Amino acid sequence: MMALFNFKKRDQDAERATGQIEGFLQGFSIEVMPRTAAKVADFRELLPNGTRVYIAHIDGTPISDMVATAKRLNADGFNVMPHFPARIIKNRTTLADWIARYQGEANVKQGLLLAGGVATPHGDFENSMQLLETGFFDAGGFTRLHVAGHPEGSRDIDPDGGDRAVMTALRWKQAFSERSDAKMALVTQFCFDANPIITWSDALHAANITLPVHIGIAGPAKLQTLIKFAATCGVGPSMKVLQKRAMDVTKLLLPYEPTKVLAKLAAHKATHPDSNIAQVHFFPLGGIATNAEWAVANGGATGIPAARNG
Repeated sequence: MMALFNFKKRDQDAERATGQIEGFLQGFSIEVMPRTAAKVADFRELLPNGTRVYIAHIDGTPISDMVATAKRLNADGFNVMPHFPARIIKNRTTLADWIARYQGEANVKQGLLLAGGVATPHGDFENSMQLLETGFFDAGGFTRLHVAGHPEGSRDIDPDGGDRAVMTALRWKQAFSERSDAKMALVTQFCFDANPIITWSDALHAANITLPVHIGIAGPAKLQTLIKFAATCGVGPSMKVLQKRAMDVTKLLLPYEPTKVLAKLAAHKATHPDSNIAQVHFFPLGGIATNAEWAVANGGATGIPAARNG
């Protein structure tokens, strides 16, 4: 009898976890680059209508390629959010030109503002706050502006491994959001462990930083691919999840899926509805089609619900 009870409980727990993940994945977003987007014949066959699609601007990518990708995705019915990496934007004239081209040619009204992946700025800008201070995004009619969040810290911002500079920047961004007409949120680097994310979001809440958090999650991919990207992107303590998996020969050759980290985040969100954690943002490191198919199959098939457009 006890064995039967335990079996039913496990079944109920699994069903509850599945339902929580499905709810958590609704309204997911995904990131592409012009060169990866060009390989997709029709995004409408992969993603729910209205999905927010970020377009990563890697150093060296021509703005014309970025705008063409944004135009295509917008025409197909997606909410387009191109990156504005401060350190590769030379000056105010360049920024104004990018904004004018995005809006004039691709009807872009959303943007992710971040420092960018280069160590030395190409011109006048070093961080996203300087971009916001130009006033160009307010004048340009942007309805949504996202900025970067760092659950595992950022050595680029705090070389000593602390969080003093990161938290100062977040307080500034919180204050900016309160005087801006645009909706704002934090979008994070991808992580593989829910615990640092939850600890970080709790710290934000304690510091009265109420910006919604869109958690970066690596989509399904080969383990070797994830380890390579994680090392390149400076993923912190959650890298241990991949290292531990790599030591298990029974899992070494199996594709990684983000089920475990999403289940824990979804459960936390279900029991802490006031948490800043709002939505999931996918980095399709194993391919756009693979990630989109997995996300839709696991519950993210309903686009962006109005009530959760955070």
